[in-house]
Amino acid sequence: MSENHLPPVAKRQLKKLERHGHSRIDPYYWMKNRENPEVIRHLQAENNYTEAVMSHTTDLRETLFQEIKERIKPEDCSVPYRKENYYYYTRFEKGKEYALHCRKKGSLSSQEQVMLDGNAIAESHNYFAIGSLSVSHQQNLLAYATDTEGRRIYAIRFKNIETGELLDDVIEQAAGNLAWANDNETLFYTKQDPQTLRWNRILRHKIGTPISEDVLVYAEEDETFSVHVYKTKSNQFIVIASEQTVSSEYRFLSANTPEAEFQLLLPRARHHEYTLDQLGDHFFILTNKDARNFRLVRMNIETPETQYWQEIISHRDDVLLEDFEIFRNQLVVVERHQGLRQLRVIPWNGSPEYYIDFNAEAYHVYLTDNFEIDTELLRFGYTSLETPRSIFDYHLGTREKMLLKQDEVPGNFDPTNYRTERLMATAADGNQIPISIVRRQELTLDGTHPLLLYGYGSYGLNVEASFGSARISLLDRGFIYAIAHIRGGQVMGRQWYEDGKLLKKKNTFTDFIACAETLVSKQYASPKKLFAMGASAGGLLMGTVINMRPELFKGVVAEVPFTDVLTTMLDESIPLTTNEYDEWGNPTDKEYYDYILSYSPYDNVAATNYPNLLVTTGIHDSQVQYWEPAKWVARLRSNRTNKNWLLLKTNMDAGHSGPSGRYRNHRETALVYAFLLDLAEDNPS
Repeated sequence: MSENHLPPVAKRQLKKLERHGHSRIDPYYWMKNRENPEVIRHLQAENNYTEAVMSHTTDLRETLFQEIKERIKPEDCSVPYRKENYYYYTRFEKGKEYALHCRKKGSLSSQEQVMLDGNAIAESHNYFAIGSLSVSHQQNLLAYATDTEGRRIYAIRFKNIETGELLDDVIEQAAGNLAWANDNETLFYTKQDPQTLRWNRILRHKIGTPISEDVLVYAEEDETFSVHVYKTKSNQFIVIASEQTVSSEYRFLSANTPEAEFQLLLPRARHHEYTLDQLGDHFFILTNKDARNFRLVRMNIETPETQYWQEIISHRDDVLLEDFEIFRNQLVVVERHQGLRQLRVIPWNGSPEYYIDFNAEAYHVYLTDNFEIDTELLRFGYTSLETPRSIFDYHLGTREKMLLKQDEVPGNFDPTNYRTERLMATAADGNQIPISIVRRQELTLDGTHPLLLYGYGSYGLNVEASFGSARISLLDRGFIYAIAHIRGGQVMGRQWYEDGKLLKKKNTFTDFIACAETLVSKQYASPKKLFAMGASAGGLLMGTVINMRPELFKGVVAEVPFTDVLTTMLDESIPLTTNEYDEWGNPTDKEYYDYILSYSPYDNVAATNYPNLLVTTGIHDSQVQYWEPAKWVARLRSNRTNKNWLLLKTNMDAGHSGPSGRYRNHRETALVYAFLLDLAEDNPS
């Protein structure tokens, strides 16, 4: 392809590349046009090839799908939560893909109101997802955002819950983010840039008025920031949050006066991140100002300046302060110490504080559905690699823990058949990397077993040690499953994240390799049956690791992988690029350009023997565009020196999250598991 035939965006990128002495033209750039029939034919041909290669696993895939499906309780219901005089919950009906969103007035024995039936709305669509639901202040109106393509572009609709009437108001091309004012007729919502999909505007809509008259209340001009809107737990304030990777800024107004001007709380400052909630006359702020691992402060709404802050929880070098929940009589905070989450209860009356105990090697605990301030009940969820999701109410006064529901796993599942362990791997620089592991109790650690190692390692996000019922199909067939808690996440504190981004990004990859080598050396895994898996930025991890150590893994699964880092970060028209410069670096700066180029999977494909590879993507993906994995696979085909499987599966109806629905998405799970199981059986020396 000559430069004269390149599209304008490609020409601009080429000029950026040439400025840094990198003039190579991308031979697969033509794939970046989902409207091009040739692109569609190419993706369909790849799908046909994948199906042909995997055709001998058809029966296994169907068996796996049915197993996974049968472990999902056909009729199920969430634990109802109370909001004033109503109890809200979701439930599933047998054989249906989508939830019914319901409520009962006064008590759980009252007659059910079905607010929204996802199955009815999804009936004529190949893809369907609800972005958010929000009930008005008087609890008679429902606003809900739906996506029928998978690109996370929503239509917002309104329903009178009491009469069942759908209102005429429809807001198209919006983000799935909503907040009602207290007048019961004003909704604040978020819009995105139509090209980059950056959430950049907050608008105000009044029920019954034309959408064209909606008022823009805030526009975020800085392309590195995105915005969202929410209501404080007290229902007193509407808050606009402007955030980027290393900075935050908040505005607020009374929910009783929605047409007033938003007031700036604290102006944005580089490297100051904060979140807030409110109780009485005070804002409570979780801040990293002078506190790498965050601290909690309180300030009077009338005097928001930092010099008036009152510190509630100080910074600690060994504890990351992650979240908090305010009650009238207590404060509950989520802390992470030595990689594990803890819940800490602090009474406002000065009584001794305490921790809620979780006696396990690896687990995940989280706050959920705490909508009331005047209550002694804390609701949280608990899960581990062997324990299905469990919802508890915890009485903050008596310290009584009440199990409300544990997800039922139909069939012969018995958690005592499985064992969770925690292991440490030594990284190249001496850091200790946690690994969470689950396996069948009877497995002997003799170095003969297949093992799947999962990783992510970006954005400060953690892969928690939580339960997955589908995973039983691997464990019961002799697989061991492990999670590498590598740098780039922040399981070991904020520094863990800082040491896995920007010019330290390669720690993420070498940490993962160290975890894999440790699992082999400790005889958890056979060196000939070692597999790896990651999604999105975890797909970047997969692509880089197999360039660095192509011989290490028997097979690798890269789901919606971010593989063309350099080209994407040079293209400001692509979603997520501009607000991720502080994650990956801005490649217009030569130092970052050279560093990204040194690890970007697509740019470092070599003439070598690569492991077996299954790559998945979605044509409508708005986070990692489909052409990244498609181009990567094409380049691998042209350069690899062996005949291992190289499979690309593109879902032509979905986006970043894969197929929608309760069951349908597990067709892809079955494909992934069949890929792993088949390779684990075919294991020549």
